[in-house]
Amino acid sequence: MATKQQPPKRKWNNIVRLGLFWAILVFSVLAIIAVTTPNDDLKSVTITDVINRANEGKISKIEIQGNDLKVTPKGADKPTEKSRKEPESSLIEQGLQQGKAEVTVVPPSETGNTIWNLAIIIIPVLIIVAFFMFMMRQAQGQNNQAMGFGKSKAKLYGIDKEKVVFNDIAGNDSAKQDLEEVVDFLKHPKKYETLGAKIPKGVLLVGNPGTGKTMLARAVAGEANVPFFSISGSEFVEMFVGVGASRVRDLFAKAKKNAPAIIFIDEIDAVGRKRGSGMGGGHDEREQTLNQILVEMDGFETGTNVIVLAATNRSDVLDPALLRPGRFDRRTNIMLPERRDREAILKVHFKNKPVDETVRLESLAAKTAGSSGADLANIANEAAIVAARRSAKKISNADLTEAFEKVAIGPERKTKVMSETERKMTAYHEAGHAIVGHILPDSDPVHKVTIIPRGGTGGVTWFLPPEDKSYTNVYEFKDILARAMGGRVAEKILYGADGITTGAGSDLRKATEIARDMIIEQGMGNKLRDQVFHDDNGGMVFDKMTHERPYSEETAKIIDEEVEALIKEASQRAEIVILKNRKHLDALADALLDEETLEEVAVNKILKNTTLPKEVMLHETTV
Repeated sequence: MATKQQPPKRKWNNIVRLGLFWAILVFSVLAIIAVTTPNDDLKSVTITDVINRANEGKISKIEIQGNDLKVTPKGADKPTEKSRKEPESSLIEQGLQQGKAEVTVVPPSETGNTIWNLAIIIIPVLIIVAFFMFMMRQAQGQNNQAMGFGKSKAKLYGIDKEKVVFNDIAGNDSAKQDLEEVVDFLKHPKKYETLGAKIPKGVLLVGNPGTGKTMLARAVAGEANVPFFSISGSEFVEMFVGVGASRVRDLFAKAKKNAPAIIFIDEIDAVGRKRGSGMGGGHDEREQTLNQILVEMDGFETGTNVIVLAATNRSDVLDPALLRPGRFDRRTNIMLPERRDREAILKVHFKNKPVDETVRLESLAAKTAGSSGADLANIANEAAIVAARRSAKKISNADLTEAFEKVAIGPERKTKVMSETERKMTAYHEAGHAIVGHILPDSDPVHKVTIIPRGGTGGVTWFLPPEDKSYTNVYEFKDILARAMGGRVAEKILYGADGITTGAGSDLRKATEIARDMIIEQGMGNKLRDQVFHDDNGGMVFDKMTHERPYSEETAKIIDEEVEALIKEASQRAEIVILKNRKHLDALADALLDEETLEEVAVNKILKNTTLPKEVMLHETTV
């Protein structure tokens, strides 16, 4: 108990000593000033006035001390005036007549001069001593910091803190089930040990950013009611070799003292990447840190109830030694929330927010397919900001919609001025996307079309799937490519082949990425059907420089030809659809020029009688 109280006492003693030193210094300076400064209330007069009055007999006594004069007028008992004579000159020389006044010479006082001389010596010495004391304290602090350089920076969330439990986290039911075993072992270790069962040393949480990996790890600690040490992978690594390994040892030592306990390493890929990259040899600081983690997780010491949880969204770059049995031998995938989970997450985030009767969270959950828990939290926060900006007391469904669109496709840029030519071109471009996506059978339905600039785009045509999908087939991919080319094709039909603009730049990049993914990653090419050419480029820069592609130059040429064929096919299909429904294209573009934004109902009404050409049906023929 006394040891814990020692640091505050030491700090208080240092403060007292420092305050006492400065008090003495200030007192000394004030004392010197008080001694050396004359303290009287005598009236100052000129030496000429003193001489004249003395010669007239109005002054009885003049007291000389150095060059200073104290004057006693006739009839007074003590001096009431003071003056100063010229140096090296007597009063007689300055005009005083002899016998007119009593002149007394007093030896000058040496006390003030002595103190002043001593002050000139003592004060600089005190200042130098104070400076050296300050420097020594700074050096001592740096030494303490250096001694603690290898200490772990992990934050301890003890059992006395506010806890997070599984019921506080909406969704992720499958991940919760996987982690319940870890919780049960930490609560009842004897139940497993009597049967010879060994709980996994480490659990790797893998999922997209924002899916709640860190929150789930906190919930495990909260459910088990054990200390929770949290640290980021980047906090292990410093520029000095050996510091990271020292911090790993210190972290595990602290956890073992508090066992049963949980160590949570966030973003472990920062320190756990594959070794043997050729950069830094075998003594690279990151590799030293990784080696120490491997030893601590599965070394000679066994039987400690310390479980390591780690989170990453790049499990493909982790070192294989981390993933073997005995270390991170259990992997829990944290998936993006499904529709039911999204609704539950939204209810959690809107629990303490005032909403009116128009808010439909189930409708928002249906529209936010592919959103993570962090995305949904951001939408809820943006909705509150939108409502507050218009000084509303409650959040409305309109606020929710605006927040969703702002997060999903960017904020509206209504201040951007566009000429009529640009507006017309944008209207036809977005109408081209909409009409192709509306007509093709395997495309998602149109949700919204606008020619108001949003984010970095001049306009947006937004397609939303009616339900969550786990797989995408070839027909759906090809319809996505065709609708992506619809904007460029509409420009070409309206202005000619040489009248196309840069407005389709992002569409073309997206279409090319999808086409290459179909050929290289999904095996959906014609010539390269069922062949995958996955190229792992997640290593370090040196790996990319020395890495060879997993296919030959001839195969690369075929891949390029396959991608070109897919893009060409998509462009041809989009052109057939638009030419067959040209009047509907014009009608939709005119409506966009008038209204600027059209919702799904309005778009469906304009495109009600469109025609699906037989030539674009992939189920029956190939273009």
